[in-house]
Amino acid sequence: MTMRYSILLLALLAGCAAPEKQSEGGYKTQLSFGPGEETKITEAFLTMTDSSSLELKEGKYKFNNLSLVQLKHIRITGAGPDKTLLDFSGQAQGGEGIRVAEVDGFEISGMTIKDSKGDLLKVNKSKNITITNLHAIWSVSDSTSGGYGIYPVLCTNVLVENCYAQGASDAGIYVGQSNNAVVRKSKAFKNVAGCEIENTTNAEVYDNEFYGNTAGFLIFDLPDLSQRGGRVKAYNNFIHDNNERNFAKSGSFGTTWGVGNAAPGSGVIIQATSDIELYNNRIINNNSSAIILVSGFFVDAKAGEKINANYFPVSKNVLIHDNTLEMGAVFPEPVYSHHTGKILVAIEQAMKQRIPLIVYDGISTNVLTQGKKLNPDSICIKQTGNNLFVNVDALNMGKPQWAPGTDMTAFTCK
Repeated sequence: MTMRYSILLLALLAGCAAPEKQSEGGYKTQLSFGPGEETKITEAFLTMTDSSSLELKEGKYKFNNLSLVQLKHIRITGAGPDKTLLDFSGQAQGGEGIRVAEVDGFEISGMTIKDSKGDLLKVNKSKNITITNLHAIWSVSDSTSGGYGIYPVLCTNVLVENCYAQGASDAGIYVGQSNNAVVRKSKAFKNVAGCEIENTTNAEVYDNEFYGNTAGFLIFDLPDLSQRGGRVKAYNNFIHDNNERNFAKSGSFGTTWGVGNAAPGSGVIIQATSDIELYNNRIINNNSSAIILVSGFFVDAKAGEKINANYFPVSKNVLIHDNTLEMGAVFPEPVYSHHTGKILVAIEQAMKQRIPLIVYDGISTNVLTQGKKLNPDSICIKQTGNNLFVNVDALNMGKPQWAPGTDMTAFTCK
């Protein structure tokens, strides 16, 4: 080969050179930091560009807060929840521990975040979110804790997997006003609500354990929010021993709609939402109720005034089947000092027997239509066992004619 052709070949090879090398996962920029580099890490969060991966090595880190805004294709990883710890207990400014907003393609995994003043991880107005192998913990479970441990809100395509949440004064794992969400293989302990799906559509919650909370699992729609929820499936969950006092912050405890309404001893609460299927769960030793199904009217007599495209106060198309339901012989002690708990106690007293496993407030769309149908909202229950069901007839509660009923014929799946 002549010198001329050799030079030509080298030129051609140079023209076909490989593109800029990308790290695993296709990230253009890969950053790595260790303990003691908190200032650099905070700056890296603020200056990060699209398609970046940031690794936090094993060790303990202390931050005021961390923020990511308006980015694409971002990954934050640690060495594992037992190895990488982000401590926000010394916060002098900010509320959230980690705040993520308007990010398309966000993954966070492999760390413990703890003790922020506000929410520990808030992901807002983002899509394609993966939160895995992450622990969100407050050291003390009381009203000084932040509201939410793991908190995707106004998001699309959310996965929460193999996570753990503890100590939240609202919900440990909360998915709000979002579309297409999966919560699986996760645990929540010592929160007011273990897990809450609120005004969220197309959600699946399965293979989780919610235990030792005030209430295990909530599926809610609330008024005055951006969208109506529904189409939620919850199955293969272990929801047990949720009998702790309600320590919601005074602001939420005292308001009409706050999670402070959740009575100690509640396994599952379904409120003002539609197209729900609850099946193959073990709901055990939640000693005020296994399942509570209520309308918005149960907490606000004026709920009908809030009806619009994004809110309807009566649950519809609720299918409850093939769950294992068990409950202890007596209420948990905290129920007697809780406002909703006292209602449950009153129901039991009126029945002169142990309160049944499934409590239905009996408020249907008949209250809006003046209809007389026995089951106008397609509430369908397929469960076996004794002392299974009570229709509270909540609209007549406290009146001389009030008589909670146990006839579930109209609500038995055909």
